[in-house]
Amino acid sequence: MAKLTVNGIEIEVPNGATVLQACEAAGAEIPRFCYHEKLAIAGNCRMCLVEIEKSPKPVASCAQPVAEGMIVHTDTAMVKKAREGVMEFLLINHPLDCPICDQGGECDLQDQALKYGNGYSRFEDEKRAVVDKYMGPLISTNMNRCIHCTRCVRFLEDVAGTNELGAIGRGEDVEITTYIGKAVSSELSGNIIDLCPVGALTAKPYEFQFRSWELKRTNSIDVLDAVGSNIVINSRGTEVMRILPNPNDDINEEWISDKTRFAYDGLKYQRLDIPMIKKDGKLEPCDWDTASTEIKNKILATNPQKVGAVAGDFTDVETMFLAKKLLKSLGSDSYDCRQDGSLLDNSERWFYTFGTTISGIEKADLCLIVGSNPRHEAAIINARIRKVFLHNKTQIALIGEKVDLQYDYKHLGNNPWILKQIAEGEHPFSEQLKTAKNPIIIVGAAVFTRPDFEAFVYYLKKMCTQFDIIRDDWNGFNILHTSASRVGGLDIGFIPESKSINIQNILEDSKVLFLFGADEVDLKKIPQDTFVIYQGHHGDKGAYRADIILPSAAYTEKDSTYVNTEGRVQRTYAAVPPPRYAKSDWEIVNALAKLLKVDLGINSLSELRRAIAKEFSIFQYVDSVIPSEVKINPGKMREFEKDSFTNPNKNFYMSDCISRNSKTMAQCTQEILNKQYGNFSL
Repeated sequence: MAKLTVNGIEIEVPNGATVLQACEAAGAEIPRFCYHEKLAIAGNCRMCLVEIEKSPKPVASCAQPVAEGMIVHTDTAMVKKAREGVMEFLLINHPLDCPICDQGGECDLQDQALKYGNGYSRFEDEKRAVVDKYMGPLISTNMNRCIHCTRCVRFLEDVAGTNELGAIGRGEDVEITTYIGKAVSSELSGNIIDLCPVGALTAKPYEFQFRSWELKRTNSIDVLDAVGSNIVINSRGTEVMRILPNPNDDINEEWISDKTRFAYDGLKYQRLDIPMIKKDGKLEPCDWDTASTEIKNKILATNPQKVGAVAGDFTDVETMFLAKKLLKSLGSDSYDCRQDGSLLDNSERWFYTFGTTISGIEKADLCLIVGSNPRHEAAIINARIRKVFLHNKTQIALIGEKVDLQYDYKHLGNNPWILKQIAEGEHPFSEQLKTAKNPIIIVGAAVFTRPDFEAFVYYLKKMCTQFDIIRDDWNGFNILHTSASRVGGLDIGFIPESKSINIQNILEDSKVLFLFGADEVDLKKIPQDTFVIYQGHHGDKGAYRADIILPSAAYTEKDSTYVNTEGRVQRTYAAVPPPRYAKSDWEIVNALAKLLKVDLGINSLSELRRAIAKEFSIFQYVDSVIPSEVKINPGKMREFEKDSFTNPNKNFYMSDCISRNSKTMAQCTQEILNKQYGNFSL
């Protein structure tokens, strides 16, 4: 620890801290443009100048390490004059277009020019002009405004790993560019819009659509993957206008993926907003009473054991809890939250969650990825893995399909038998696992959709025991889910109690089938005489097979509970109302139960949540990860099939009913993905 004095206040900070960090610890405000806590230090803008005694001139505090006995001043005449001079230089070429700039009202340059500028300029020469650069369908550029802070360059280099931006030229001819004028291909590219302290980089999908002060702010979470990124939903009236990251160092830090940020426009298209019933092979609008009565009559006329339900990737915990109680009250055990056909059960919670936690990845010194492409399945977690690769020199290995993860890794092969060799100590990687202090294994959820999933269960558990991957002080075993509803569904037991029932049985044998937004099931397996009730918010795949459609609210339109891949209970909050006659899913199920004379004892959302927490204690702890008790049951030895791994999702941008209906994501697919994968077509 080093002791120093800032503005007469003596403080103590860790060795290696910067003067800027020390000043903030002492309560002094330091202006900055290029410095950002999550990026490498550049020292470009010089706005953070401070006076250090015995130093002949002002010092850039962001790049100056603290020293014992240092005396720092942040509010002297020298500092004031230096900051005014820096601001004057920054504004030499900056255009006076604040009235039309999308950054207006949220601009660091505006704020700091007001507070630290001198109010006039001595420069009367013409401002320089810079040609705008093309960066793809997501990022709009106005490079006349650029102050060359290089935050965008450092983000893509350090965090995203794509190295697609850089500076060319010298002096007043410096320009930030993509070099060859192509779209930025990173799945995290939208974050450079937030990082830009001026209006040089803005969001193309909502360019010139609103002013920041017109928007209502609602804190929520993203459900387009299983990470549970914290987000801010900005809305105006009944429309979602944009989605921004809400900083949370335990989950997404200050970043969100491009799908999280820009797929919201899919909420405007193909929406289901009125109940519909099929007559003469065509779906026609009807009222809620007609739809509910028809469902009631069908259920009462059907053997209860032939009534089934499948929950989709966006189904919240409240809905699954009520649906399970309703089906059990009717006498049915045919319900499942694993629409992809996964055979992962809920007998051991530690075996279906991300045990290390997302922030815990930073303690790992060895990482083995099995049957997963985290860059597409969880871009935020992939960025965290890249972070430990860069800063901790963590070694990474992959068993599965060879893909570009934006960091170096050792490809052990695309054969599940390698896992057996490692578990039995017959592979060179076994020695690395033995010597690692904090090893982690990240297993893709798609692994458990294979017919030989029991072999994976056996050998993964053997590895956990053999190499101390799970200890009292460390849990290095992780399942990387892609569905926001999966962990919550497993937590409340929305899977058949009987091992003889699986998703295929439910689809093939049910006479009345509820699809709660389940669009990824194999609809061809549903017999033509099955009465299908589709409850969801988009007219996607499942809706085309439906006999009755019940319109429900999307995640931006309801208060609901989800559990992310690490087992963290989280909640969405309604930013806008559902369209027209759509309702929250749990309200639809509860109303149907009352119509069927089934008393679930639920009359409000608060009562429902208390009932869930009473039955499943994990839901008492919102926004917390409760470590799971680990008792490894090795199970029976099974052998692998010879099939290689195949990552199921080749299109990061269009993986669900919301992103499939997003014009922005369609543009990304067409422009970015096609260039990466050649002949991929929509």
